[in-house]
Amino acid sequence: MTAVIIDGRAVARRMQSEIRTGAEAAASALGRRPGLGVLLVGDDPASAMYVRMKRRACERVGIHSVASILPASASQAEVEAAVRAFNESADIDGILVQLPLPATIDEAAVLSEIGLPKDVDGIHPVNLGFLGMRGREPTFTPATPTGVMRLIAESGMDPAGKEAVVIGRSNIVGLPIALMLTNADATVTRCHSRTVDLPTVTRRADIVVAAVGQPEMVKADWLKPGAVVIDVGSNSVPDPDSEKGYRYVGDVDFAGARHVAGWLTKVPGGVGPMTITMLLANTLKAAQA
Repeated sequence: MTAVIIDGRAVARRMQSEIRTGAEAAASALGRRPGLGVLLVGDDPASAMYVRMKRRACERVGIHSVASILPASASQAEVEAAVRAFNESADIDGILVQLPLPATIDEAAVLSEIGLPKDVDGIHPVNLGFLGMRGREPTFTPATPTGVMRLIAESGMDPAGKEAVVIGRSNIVGLPIALMLTNADATVTRCHSRTVDLPTVTRRADIVVAAVGQPEMVKADWLKPGAVVIDVGSNSVPDPDSEKGYRYVGDVDFAGARHVAGWLTKVPGGVGPMTITMLLANTLKAAQA
């Protein structure tokens, strides 16, 4: 068996073409382009790179982006004020707070400042809470987990009645994707560092989402033959043959997994492009509301 590779870049291109059309229609109706406000605090190189990538993606699809960049020394009050300024701006439809924030900042308090109609990253505590409640619908769902669900759909597998294992329990990926799979009627097991005999637990799964941040931790013999495997990890590992001296790998041993899984994402080129695309889709949705 050789897994079918789920090409996140190709799916993202298709979706961004649709978003571009929608953004043009929204601009005509609003008299302005849909707008995304991005808050970056500190000088973390990876965070700065992600912000640049997101702003470039906005411009490609016709969404106006505005960045508020604060130094790592910014106070709690200054960071919260920057979020409130985006809330009050009529030209901003969505707000993205780039995480992580400096350790001196109360992250929960900052995220709580985001107005629910502008929470396009789906990380306000109320939106996450609604995601976990029957009969409640969040205004937006988190970008990366929503992208994961789209890639699972690309495989053709319906999660209903299937066993799913989510490895990782972060508020950004692990928790919301487990809730979204549950809402799709899968039977979900959330795994973490204290899970006993993780390979055996994972081997039961029809759907595996790896979001633990450990390079190539999930081995081929952890997988059920034919499973859908979505790799959210992005880990830098040394590579003397690379021009940069390193390369990125996922949380799944891709070389081994491709001979067991039925469907499999690559790193890079799998979940990453979908994260940005779902953020764009949510920003358009906010502008159309």
